Amino acid sequence: MIEFAELIKSILLGIVEGITEFLPISSTGHLIAFVAILDFQHDAGGTFEIFIQLGAVLAVVFFYRARILDQVRRVPTDRGIQHFWAAIVLAGIPAAVIGFLVRDTVKDVLFNPTVVAISLIIGGIVLIVVEQRHVPAAESGETTLESVTFGQALLIGVVQVIALIPGVSRSAASIIGGMFGGLSRQTATEFSFFLAIPVLGGATIVDLLLSLDEIRSDEIVYLVVGAVLSAVVAWAAIGWLLRYLQQHDFRAFGVYRIIAGVILLLLAVTGLL
Repeated sequence: MIEFAELIKSILLGIVEGITEFLPISSTGHLIAFVAILDFQHDAGGTFEIFIQLGAVLAVVFFYRARILDQVRRVPTDRGIQHFWAAIVLAGIPAAVIGFLVRDTVKDVLFNPTVVAISLIIGGIVLIVVEQRHVPAAESGETTLESVTFGQALLIGVVQVIALIPGVSRSAASIIGGMFGGLSRQTATEFSFFLAIPVLGGATIVDLLLSLDEIRSDEIVYLVVGAVLSAVVAWAAIGWLLRYLQQHDFRAFGVYRIIAGVILLLLAVTGLL
């Protein structure tokens, strides 16, 4: 039976996912925290947080639909496009393999507010340090998605594995990995967007197939509602972030992460969360 209060909570969680998925502040971390704060009763063992990421994947596809359709038409003959998507696949392999192997351990052990809080704080410090010591190679000129090398893609993929820890942030890890590899801030961010398609899409499908026995029929409504809301909000967030980066860097997000992490840690250790 669908409960109105739980439906409202799924809507709020979908909005949280949409806002946070592509910002370097950890969507999974925020969802774990808000699931606890809202006392959401239809989490299905952590599957809700993962499933509604499907909305964010659809948001990327819709946002870049014209470019993707053009790439589909040109990919048989365009070596640059072939190289780009090969790099995307390569970057997604480390997290896909390790994520599959440690899936149950991550959900059972690390999906809690204390882990999220610590990850947010450490990640915020790293983000600020990276921006203050901006990688020289990324300053040398604007790079393009088609120019991302397999070495840079593999580096992004390896760093992204750390984001299996809730609170680290997949987008933050992949962006930082890209910047360390010599990509400009803008290119690293867009590469992270495209990388979300196979990584989040694959994670959602695998988790859903492996968790079918944990999901009750009434919970499907909450999953779908959360995914739809996350898609709409994530689409708006992608455009906002690209405009923001034209004039700013990621230090403000680092400060936010530290503040949010400290508040969450205090709530956790005092037993209020």
